[in-house]
Amino acid sequence: MNQVWLYTFLLQAPEMAFNGLFRSSRRLLNSSVLATSSVVSLPRPVFIPNPARDPFPAFPSWNRNVEIWSKCKELSQENVNGLCWNYRLVVGISSSSGPSSSPVLEGKPKKEDEKGGNGVGEASWIDLYLPKQARAYAKLARLDKPVGTWLLAWPCMWSIMFAANPGSFPDFKMMALFGCGALLLRGAGCTVNDLLDRDIDTKVERTRLRPVASGLLTPFQGLSFLGLQLFLGLGILLQLNNYSRVLGASSLLLVFSYPLMKRFTFWPQAYLGLTFNWGALLGWAAVKGSLEPAVVFPLYLSGVCWTLVYDTIYAHQDKEDDVKVGVKSTALRFGDSTKLWLTGFGSASVGFLALTGLNADIGWPYYASLVAASGQLVWQIGSVDLSSRADCNKKFVSNKWFGAIIFSGILLGRTLQ
Repeated sequence: MNQVWLYTFLLQAPEMAFNGLFRSSRRLLNSSVLATSSVVSLPRPVFIPNPARDPFPAFPSWNRNVEIWSKCKELSQENVNGLCWNYRLVVGISSSSGPSSSPVLEGKPKKEDEKGGNGVGEASWIDLYLPKQARAYAKLARLDKPVGTWLLAWPCMWSIMFAANPGSFPDFKMMALFGCGALLLRGAGCTVNDLLDRDIDTKVERTRLRPVASGLLTPFQGLSFLGLQLFLGLGILLQLNNYSRVLGASSLLLVFSYPLMKRFTFWPQAYLGLTFNWGALLGWAAVKGSLEPAVVFPLYLSGVCWTLVYDTIYAHQDKEDDVKVGVKSTALRFGDSTKLWLTGFGSASVGFLALTGLNADIGWPYYASLVAASGQLVWQIGSVDLSSRADCNKKFVSNKWFGAIIFSGILLGRTLQ
């Protein structure tokens, strides 16, 4: 019995037959003979308990010759709601050039180390609350993973807070504008990244189920969504002064070119730092109408060094896949010396932050926050397990608290002057 016959049988069998097939699937499928190409293997479906969401999400079009899977959504709604409501189908795509083993239906969750690293994970608020038509676009903008928005927003907030007058609170309207701008620009950056990397993403474990790579959205739909994001971002940019408009628009060159860097250099994380921390320049300019190099340039460089820390940790999730695909990263460049490099970049980041505070003539609470932030960096660099995807992701996410600690120090340092 080959796989295509089996999946056809699965779709046509009545509900009772499907129940029996599920219990005996491992024995039947292990004895089957593959009838697929030696280049592309059929996927390996895995059932994971998850009562909170639809058991059959939209599937990636991994093999255009097997259209049967497109009917699974209808099957889940019409025939097996009662039987399979507690299961979620996760499709694993083999990228090996040789024949794969027969697919197996398993009723147990994946190992902890595999969660969070493959882009699947548990149901998010997007799956639970958004209309079906909007889910793919929300995931394309990574609305279910807000840490990227925080990492983009913090340098903006630092800069706005530094630009506040001594003894005064920051401009809350400006902070709200930059918060919305960070959400839109980060989403636009993710959309550009997914459009340019859609062929690479299908070969990487963590990214293969992203909306464009999996076929949930077409490139044209992604491009249209990008236009909408940029249009909304323009509305925010036009509310700033002319100096800030020019400075903000110039950042788009970095946003659009960043996804290409991994093809040419082992330092795409440094380029991301230049992109993600542009708000350190823009926030001050939006408040003051000009730049103060002695303050904003050290602040900008501190953010670049900080990005090299957290994004190198993040890149260690994909280092095996990156070698296979042929893309570059600082994780591959640093190798076994990664923690030594991260210690250097973390120290430089704190040093530039201290220089920024001195040039901005800020109060003592700011320097106390640098001590606390340094402790957070020491913890994440010292304890991260670079061979564990789950731990790398955990330490990466923790950087939102580093940003919050620095912001609290700037806020107290300014208001208590």
